[in-house]
Amino acid sequence: MPSATNSTPTVRVLVAGGSYAGLSVAVNLLDLNRGVSPRMHPEPFVFEEDWPHVNFHITIVDERDGFLHIVGAPLALADSAYRDSAWVPFRDMMDLEDENVTFVHGSLSHVDCATKTATVLRHGSKDATTIEYDYFCAATGYRRVWPVRHIEEVARATHGVLVVGGGAVGIEMAAELKLTNPHVKVTLAHSRDQLLSSEGLSDECKDVSLELLKEAGVEVLLNHRLESHAPVESENDESQYRAKFTNGHTMDASAVIVGVSQSVPATDLMLPAEIPNAEFHYCAGDATKWSGIKRCGGAMRAGHLVAMNMHQHVLHSLTGHVPKYAELSEIPPMIVLAVGKKAVASGPHETNAGEDVMKKFFSTDLYLAGE
Repeated sequence: MPSATNSTPTVRVLVAGGSYAGLSVAVNLLDLNRGVSPRMHPEPFVFEEDWPHVNFHITIVDERDGFLHIVGAPLALADSAYRDSAWVPFRDMMDLEDENVTFVHGSLSHVDCATKTATVLRHGSKDATTIEYDYFCAATGYRRVWPVRHIEEVARATHGVLVVGGGAVGIEMAAELKLTNPHVKVTLAHSRDQLLSSEGLSDECKDVSLELLKEAGVEVLLNHRLESHAPVESENDESQYRAKFTNGHTMDASAVIVGVSQSVPATDLMLPAEIPNAEFHYCAGDATKWSGIKRCGGAMRAGHLVAMNMHQHVLHSLTGHVPKYAELSEIPPMIVLAVGKKAVASGPHETNAGEDVMKKFFSTDLYLAGE
């Protein structure tokens, strides 16, 4: 259990993954460290007088050396100015400038739950190191296959741009490309008769998303499944591709961007109840098998609950405190999409769209500043 120095117990927490869920675990534990109400708690958190102060030391391991604001990724791929602000090195994140936080640039190759140790391969090194911990949280998320395209190439796409895939990524990608390059013809092709066809959202949400996309100036081709696209000779030596669809339709474009979601969990770690020390191991964010559409808000909420439950478990171990563990409730399908200058928000009861929705959910920077 935690070691004690000068009567203040130190609890070592190892977090795998430095995105929304993992950082949520860290910042909420830091709040508890400082004796202030955790920032994601719905109401002021009350610290009992007989609770000891717990010193959480948090180690975050990530294959990257910084944080990518995934919410703004489609715009970052279309706008170089926004791109430069959507990526923040961990060392520059002021909320995490604390002696109790350590970042490790590398990956976990093994976690031994029985001994509560993890093997880490540091970036640029072939030598493995071992990290001991008291609590562990897997928050490794999804490996997302983002459409990669040179921004300058899209800006001079005289034959237009074809975006393939009518899911959330494809919709936002097409809209952002048109918003940042209004002179470029942008076409979105989707294999089904409705956008967002793989999500359990209402028909109203899907229809409104289509309306906003068209309103943003994007040409939409439904029931168009891409069969192939290959380069063809261009009269002016610019890039040109011929796209063929299974329904026989063909079109040319200067760039073809595949925005079909191919996300897979970034971990094969499973933590069944029968493993040793199961109560010291947690999972949060996209790495979990849970209801609802994967969203940053849900990931941060799960990270907050992990932090709270770790704190409750520590208090129980130290003082016999009767813990009040929080549980993540079922999450119905819901989504918020930025489509050009407007947004659509849809949940189990209603769908709303417009500039006011954009301002409410994304502010002026796709919620980059968190305000």
